[in-house]
Amino acid sequence: MSFSSELKGVVIYHSGYGHTQRVAEAVADGANAKLLPIDANGELSETAWSDISKAHFVILGSPTYMGGPSWQFKKFADASSKQWFEDKWKNKVFGGFTNSSSINGDKLSTLQYFTLFAAQHRGIWVGMGMKSSNTKASQRDDINRMGSFLGPMAQVAADAGPEEMSQGDLDTARLYGVRVAGLTAKFYSFETELSLREIS
Repeated sequence: MSFSSELKGVVIYHSGYGHTQRVAEAVADGANAKLLPIDANGELSETAWSDISKAHFVILGSPTYMGGPSWQFKKFADASSKQWFEDKWKNKVFGGFTNSSSINGDKLSTLQYFTLFAAQHRGIWVGMGMKSSNTKASQRDDINRMGSFLGPMAQVAADAGPEEMSQGDLDTARLYGVRVAGLTAKFYSFETELSLREIS
């Protein structure tokens, strides 16, 4: 594994109507990561693929449609088979998030899809690291109000615009970005130390 003095991260996401994009922006803000949007045809630019190869951590995002990620995200995932074959993303740190209009919406299936995708690339998954807001006093804008532990889940009514999203969901996403970047920095520092020990 090669090491860089500058921590680099990317947030790869597809957003159908702008809601998931807001979550992606919050995650990227917390992680100080570069946003790599998947377009309506399920495509990423060549520059984006290059950015992924240089990244220390990769955070995945998609709305949950029909019990899983969007077909545009799946197209990207399938297109990564060359990187899989060549172990290009092995030992990168991964995370992920999703959004849907229903409280449940089977969002867990999307996060599980992401964890399997990361595992197939021989990556390392980062969970939430925060407890859920699950008391009678809990409010819509509380941190981790969805009670997820794999990654952030956001929820917005089907007839609500992106600007009407829960601030708590966005704050949760930002804190998750902070966590992924922070743990990645610790991981690479530890790996670098081990590498130096082996050389000396």
